[in-house]
Amino acid sequence: MEKDIRIKPDLQFIKELQEVGGESLKKCYQCATCSVACPLSPADNPYPRKEMVWAQWGLKDKLVNDIDIWLCHNCGTCSDLCPRGARPADLLAGLRNMAYQKMVTPSIIGKWMASPKHLPKLIAIPAAIYLVIWFIMAGVRGSFFPLKDGEIVYGHLFPGDFTIDPIFMIAFGFMVWTFYKGVKNLIESFKDQPKVFAVGDKSEKPSMLECFIDVCKNELLTHSKWKECGETDEADEQKFNGHRFIMVAFICLMVVTGVVAVTHWGGKIIPFLGPIGHTPMPLWHPIKILANVGAVLLVYSLVLLTKRRLNQDQGVHGSSYYDWYLLGLIWTIAVTGIMCEILRLLGVAILAYPMYYVHLIAVFMMFVYLPWSKLGHLVYRTAALTYARYIGRLPMPVREEKTFTL
Repeated sequence: MEKDIRIKPDLQFIKELQEVGGESLKKCYQCATCSVACPLSPADNPYPRKEMVWAQWGLKDKLVNDIDIWLCHNCGTCSDLCPRGARPADLLAGLRNMAYQKMVTPSIIGKWMASPKHLPKLIAIPAAIYLVIWFIMAGVRGSFFPLKDGEIVYGHLFPGDFTIDPIFMIAFGFMVWTFYKGVKNLIESFKDQPKVFAVGDKSEKPSMLECFIDVCKNELLTHSKWKECGETDEADEQKFNGHRFIMVAFICLMVVTGVVAVTHWGGKIIPFLGPIGHTPMPLWHPIKILANVGAVLLVYSLVLLTKRRLNQDQGVHGSSYYDWYLLGLIWTIAVTGIMCEILRLLGVAILAYPMYYVHLIAVFMMFVYLPWSKLGHLVYRTAALTYARYIGRLPMPVREEKTFTL
């Protein structure tokens, strides 16, 4: 005989969910249209119906340890077809937003990232750091807008060796360590997930490395799951192309940054490397061309993603502060980066240096706050999808063995 289970709803948790995107969850009357409509939801214990029940009852422990919230690719099909307008896609997005807040310490950053009222605090940290550097170097150079041999050289005011590079190396190290802790906590939260394996699969249990490679090859690089999410309309194309081009843009800019850093520091040991990545570069330099291509792709992808956000039906799909914060930050990085190049070429020092100052602030915010931002899903979702394959929640491709008789 089954024992009765007493449910203890967490009312505060329900309120928090409603604030981060689940304000319509009480409209759900459990018709299961969402789970039936989702082309990605597993047949066994499909989402998001069960998540809607748990959310209505405030079952925090079940939701925060639920691997399925990371399997959703937020195509919005479930919200489109919901007869009550409960917006289950927004609920799952809200749950992921809550996870970003509390995945790692210092938790105060997660709290600040959750509300626009704390945005000035997030800006103030890098703004103060680079303002102090600006004042000190202005005293050394004798001007707040100094020229070097008659030209604008940002490294003249913000020297890379002891201001830019050390700060960003520390920021990058902090980001990597924080993501490591976040992924470790995420996987630990899934320890009670049941392990399921298909009967008849002749392959051995896949390793975590095999699962990770499969996720990168079949999902991250191709975004193939979005193509499986129901019918494709203009908004879907904007989302697909926007994410694809923004990924390519970031790869281009990452290569540029890597080349500049390696040749600069490597040039101190191997002298001939130094001139390869010396900045500022002429417009015809291959690395400069790659940087400009990356900038153009970044702006194009941002236009697609912003247009999609502005045109979507807010009654069916909501846009949270997390969505607009990330778009706004990347827009700031793109626009200030392009304007820095234009103003430098035009020789307008009084505008170029303040523009570079804002650019540094935005890039700092991108790196340091990344584990608590929506862009953190690139790491956390990848980890969850990898683990889902490892435990059999999502199947790995079956490797068929064929026997031929001669």
